[in-house]
Amino acid sequence: MASQKLTQRGSPQTDGEGMARCKAKDAFRIGFGVIWLIDAGFKWQSGFAHGFKGMINAAAQGQPSWLHWFFTLSHDAFTPHPYAWAYAVAVIETLIGLALVLGFARKATYIVTVITGLVIWGVAEGFGGPYNSGSTDIGTACIYALVALGLLALNREAGPSHFSVDYLLERRIGWWHRVAEVEGRRHTQAASSQRRHLPFTHAHASS
Repeated sequence: MASQKLTQRGSPQTDGEGMARCKAKDAFRIGFGVIWLIDAGFKWQSGFAHGFKGMINAAAQGQPSWLHWFFTLSHDAFTPHPYAWAYAVAVIETLIGLALVLGFARKATYIVTVITGLVIWGVAEGFGGPYNSGSTDIGTACIYALVALGLLALNREAGPSHFSVDYLLERRIGWWHRVAEVEGRRHTQAASSQRRHLPFTHAHASS
């Protein structure tokens, strides 16, 4: 019966492995957030705002003709008010970094991070192009978007994160899981955890 109780309550080894996985995924998220904060720090420097318009124009140089419509659109949208857009980028990157480090609204943050990374990749990095014999990579912002997609998938597979602001908010705000968790695995794990920690019935105790 001792082995049955151990199985129902959860062995220390299993709990320890779960905590280790939790710490590992949170360390990955926090490290990614620190990278965004470092990038945001560069964006707050005056040189970024001064060179923002030139960066947008430079991304369009040498691009294939079938992409001209995109760079014309981005030029018309961003260059009339370059300083406003430059500081808006700095604010967005700062908020993304803080949200990642704190574990705040993780699902929503990951989605915003994917979109932001793709916009930066297309508008500022010109999709990593133009591609020719001297090209060395496809740009970095698309990798940021891919990492955010990975964190979104990890959110679904691993469930709630104990080392996050979301974990505290979900215990107090019933609907907060909608912006924090990717539904699917979360409720299954929560129900399993509750069953594992249920008190034994008198029948089990007597046997």
